[in-house]
Amino acid sequence: MATVRLCDARAVKFCNKGGRAFAVRHGLDWAGFLKNGLDESEFLATGDAMALKAVEVARKREAQ
Repeated sequence: MATVRLCDARAVKFCNKGGRAFAVRHGLDWAGFLKNGLDESEFLATGDAMALKAVEVARKREAQ
């Protein structure tokens, strides 16, 4: 399981304002995400296309 970090979200064009709104909308811990990232399962559970892309980026980053 990958940890999705801010760099992964930015790679798929999440901006801070949009990311914060996304976190609120889906009940995610925005401050925790900024500090430590979030488990990919939390992003996958949203079903959001950009979130799924961020998970792909995180998996590739961690595989390197």
